[in-house]
Formats: sequence, C-alpha cells, structure tokens
Amino acid sequence: MKILMVCLGNICRSPLADALLQKKIDSNGLNHSVDSAGTCDNHIGQSPDLRMTSTAESYGLSIDHLRARQFEVADFDNFDLIYAMDDSNYQNILSLSRSSEDENKVKMILDESHPGMKLEVPDPYFGGDRGFIEVYKLLDNATDCIMKKLNK
Repeated sequence: MKILMVCLGNICRSPLADALLQKKIDSNGLNHSVDSAGTCDNHIGQSPDLRMTSTAESYGLSIDHLRARQFEVADFDNFDLIYAMDDSNYQNILSLSRSSEDENKVKMILDESHPGMKLEVPDPYFGGDRGFIEVYKLLDNATDCIMKKLNK
C-alpha cells in the first residue's frame, strides 16, 4: 500500500503526517510506504518549515530529510490512498481527478480520527508555536487510527 499526505505547501502538515505514519508502519513491520506533496508550487524542493522540524524533533521524530513537491495527476496512479489536510486541498486534489476511481482514493485525514465531523488540520504556518504542537497531536492521533486499519 502506498499512501500520500497532502497539504498546501508540503512544508508543515503533510511532511509531519508522512513521517509519523511511516515511523508507525516501520515499527509494526509493515511493507507500506508514505510520501507527501502540496497542492501549490511555492516551496518545491524546500525542507520542512523549521518550526515543524523543531516540533517533530521534540517528539523524537525527524522530518528534515523530506523535500517539498507538488501534487500531480500521476499521484492518482502511484498511490492507493491520498489524505488531504483540509477541505481546500481536498477540493484542489479532486479538481485534478480523472475518474471516480481517482476520487475514491481521496480522504480527509481527520475523518480517520473523527468520522463524519468534517474536521480540518489547521495550517500552523502563520500562527505561533502552539499551533505546531496542536497539529502534531491531531496528526499523531489520526495516524494511530490509520495504523489500526492497516494492521487488520
């Protein structure tokens, strides 16, 4: 199984979700892979935001090896599941879909931990340090829920 995490710039939320889930997959000995992308092209090739890197490190997780890339139509072919961090990115991903098969791969990540509530992972980019910690906690919980499904 190949899973893609998607946010706007691929420097805060999606790289964190990528690393969180991949660490849990590896710890459980599963043969799945995770990647991340952004729907905009503002940060292509850049490292994750230093505030998110620092937050991840404070929880024992490294994300500094990841580099931002933009979501592309080929991602529908290359991934089994695509998780959007918020509704705007969800809609941006769907706008590139070619079929109902593509559309069915796209999910809101917090629907895993809060089914039916239509919650979004807030973008911490313009906020303070507390926003990065909150995003970490939301994504840690959501990736735990994803792991429960993957372990079945």
